[in-house]
Amino acid sequence: MNIPAVFVKRILPSLIAFCLYQDVILAASSVDITLDPKSPGATISSNFIGLSYEMALVGPATNGGHFFNPANKPLIKTFQTLGIQSLRVGGNTAERATVKIPNKADIDSLFAFARAAGVKVIYTLRLSGTEPADAAQTAKYIMDNYRPELACFELGNEPDKLVKDSQAYGEAMRNYLAVITAATNAPEAVFCGPSTMHKNVQWANDFAKEFAHNKHVIMVTQHEYPAGSGRVATNAVAACKKLLSADLLNLYEKLYNDFVPTALSSGFQYRLEEANSFSNGGASGASDAFASALWGLDYMYWWANRGAAGINFHTGGYADGVRPPEPQKYVVFWNSPEGFAARPLAYAIKAFDLGCHGQLVPVHFASNPDQVNLTAYGVLSSNGNLYVTLINKETAGARDANVTIALGSSYTRGQVMFLTAPHSDITAPAGVTLGDAPIKDNGSWSGAWTSLAAPLNNGHFSMNVSAAAAAIVRLTKE
Repeated sequence: MNIPAVFVKRILPSLIAFCLYQDVILAASSVDITLDPKSPGATISSNFIGLSYEMALVGPATNGGHFFNPANKPLIKTFQTLGIQSLRVGGNTAERATVKIPNKADIDSLFAFARAAGVKVIYTLRLSGTEPADAAQTAKYIMDNYRPELACFELGNEPDKLVKDSQAYGEAMRNYLAVITAATNAPEAVFCGPSTMHKNVQWANDFAKEFAHNKHVIMVTQHEYPAGSGRVATNAVAACKKLLSADLLNLYEKLYNDFVPTALSSGFQYRLEEANSFSNGGASGASDAFASALWGLDYMYWWANRGAAGINFHTGGYADGVRPPEPQKYVVFWNSPEGFAARPLAYAIKAFDLGCHGQLVPVHFASNPDQVNLTAYGVLSSNGNLYVTLINKETAGARDANVTIALGSSYTRGQVMFLTAPHSDITAPAGVTLGDAPIKDNGSWSGAWTSLAAPLNNGHFSMNVSAAAAAIVRLTKE
């Protein structure tokens, strides 16, 4: 075929330059990983996947209705589709004087919802402006009526904003515990804490040491918004790239080192029971964009591989019949006429749910010569299936990854689901699919597995993971 000279001289150079400028992939990079399913590690917590809501949503709306109630079928369906197992209620409104402390009717509605949705509740008791006897009344009512649905109580939301230092908080905690767990109140009540902001993670160390031998304290909890304040993230593209930067992993590592070893050595589980990408409602164009899906999926697996009991992504919503507020940028899903519209972060949660049920299998990068920004995680299910999650976080170079998976045992069949956005656009706010299907507003999802080519002669599986995409691979021996 003869190519016109004008194309070669004028159009082709411009096309190449455009592709490079737009981060369009010109060639795939090879990545080889190995796993040994014969040597699995710890089991991921069965209630790892969680959401966190403001306490204001527990109380009645202006029309008297409740957001959390067993009649809210679309919300229950969405919880179940995403695999939500933990519901934390707290946030800044747990301490706000203008927000009424939930009464018995509000608590009844919350826990009836929890029972219908199949979730355990982390319930925040107000610290600011209250007395131990006030909190004891609430705790006693919950323990008397909803013990099976309760995970633990928290005393205060981000108490580092409320009291002078961790010693003062420890003293308050002991005082409240003594009253709440008295024989006439809630002697079997269990607590977690201290639930401070990231900058005061030392409080978690102090808390773990002080309450290491207290039978009423069962878990250390911590808040984290690793990308910082959304208010200063004014460049959406830069904010998206920040979420996918490998540098962010170093921040996770620092937070882990700052409190987790002390928590574990003190005999506690630990949980990030309030977390999201950017704080202060999120970053516009990033927390509500596809980048948040790739970030969220990686974030969950990173912490699961380091023994976290779970993560509760802070989110929001409103009761039916109430004029909606402006949605925060980092919400997982938001009210719609048909139910709840899934944001990109919801797809991360569902993708994690597909492959997180079982024992962790270490993944080793045998070869990644081009240093593709790709992470990989393995999980061995109880029925012997192996799940491998591959997250290609490439943005600047926009390199596809031709991934080869080498296994220490024989798997004969492979299937895959891809998590993608239109045109591999990390700034896309909509059009995200998982398994070629959207999560619908009524909470349903019909994603399908696609068969991989038969393994190579050496039993290795190979597939292409596009730039700015993720793949959930299911390998079986059938």
